[in-house]
Amino acid sequence: MAPELAYSPLLIRLLDEARGTLGELAGLGRTLPNPWILVRPAVRREAVLSSRIEGTISTLGDLYRYEAEPQDTAQNADVREVHNYVVALEYGLERLATLPVSLRLIRELHERLMRGVRGDRALPGEFRTTQNWIGPPGATLAEATYVPPPVVQMHEALDALERYLHADTDTPPLVRLALIHSQFEMIHPFVDGNGRVGRLLIVLLLVHWGLLPQPLLYLSAFFERYRDDYYRGLLGVSHKGQWEEWVEFFLRGVREQARDALESARVIIDLREKYRAMLAGGRKSRIALDVVEELFANPWVSAPMVRDRVKVTFRTAQKAIDELVKLGILREMTGQRRYRIWQAYDIVRVHSKDARDSVTKTA
Repeated sequence: MAPELAYSPLLIRLLDEARGTLGELAGLGRTLPNPWILVRPAVRREAVLSSRIEGTISTLGDLYRYEAEPQDTAQNADVREVHNYVVALEYGLERLATLPVSLRLIRELHERLMRGVRGDRALPGEFRTTQNWIGPPGATLAEATYVPPPVVQMHEALDALERYLHADTDTPPLVRLALIHSQFEMIHPFVDGNGRVGRLLIVLLLVHWGLLPQPLLYLSAFFERYRDDYYRGLLGVSHKGQWEEWVEFFLRGVREQARDALESARVIIDLREKYRAMLAGGRKSRIALDVVEELFANPWVSAPMVRDRVKVTFRTAQKAIDELVKLGILREMTGQRRYRIWQAYDIVRVHSKDARDSVTKTA
C-alpha cells in the first residue's frame, strides 16, 4: 500500500521539525498534573473546526453553551453535529484501551458521529453499499471532481488499509500517518462523514502509537485555514500520485499545530495558577476552586451544571458562581433572571483562537 517516497531535503527538514515540536508537546503533556484542562477544550475546538470544513457552521461558544444547557431545537442542529464529533472522539480514546484502531473501531466512530443528526440516513456505522462521488452541489457522476473506488474495490482497499495500520514498517510514524489519512479519504467508505472520521483517526493514531500521552494535537485548524491546499493535496495524490507534496503539507500542519498547542497550553497553565492564587487569599470557597477546575473543561457554566459536576447543592453552586463573578472570573451572559449561564471570558478567548468565535456571543 505504501508508496516509495523520495525523501527530499525539504521533506526531511519538515519531518525533523514536526517530530521535534511534537516531542516537546508530548513532554509537556507528561508533566501536567491535570492534562485534561488542556485536552477537553482542545477536543471541542477540534470538533468545531473539523465540522466546519464539511460546512457545519457552529462556534465554540455555541458548543460550550449547548453542553451547559442542552436544548433540542432546530436551531441547534449544527451544534448537535459538532457535539457528536466530541462524543465520537472521546469514545474512540476510551475504546483504545480494549480495541486497536481498526475497521471495527472506524465503524463504531462513524455510528456515534452520525447518530441522531442530519446524517443519520447515511447508514451510521456501515460502509456504503453504492457508488459515491465528490463534486460541487448537484454534480453528476460524470461531473465529479473525484470518484472513489466501487464497492468491491472499496472493501479490498479497506482490508489493505487495515493491514497497513498494523504492519511492521520502517516508515516514520508521522509520514505513515499522512499516508493513512490520504488513503482513507480516497477510499471514502461512508455515504457521509468521511472527512470527519478521517481526521478523528489522526488523533487516535497519535495516541495509539504513543507519539502523544494524551490527545493534545489536532490538525483541523490547519486544514481549515488552508482548506484549498488540503483538498488540492488529497486530489494531487489521487490524480497525479503527488505523495511527497501531500506529506510535506501534512508535516507542516503537525509542526504548526504543535507549536500552537504549546503556546495555548502555556497560557492556560499560567491562567489556572492565577485563578488559584486569587482564591487562595482570604476565606475563599473550596467549592469555588473546584468550579475553576471545571471551567477549564467547559468555560460556559450554569448553576445546575456546577451542582452536578462538583456534587453540591444548587444553593452552594450558586454561591460559588457568585464568588467567581465578584473576582471577575465569570460573566453572566443571558441577562435573564432564570436559566442563567456564565462564561469564563479569559479561558474562552484562549480556546477560541482559529475558531473565529465571539467570546461574548449570546443567544
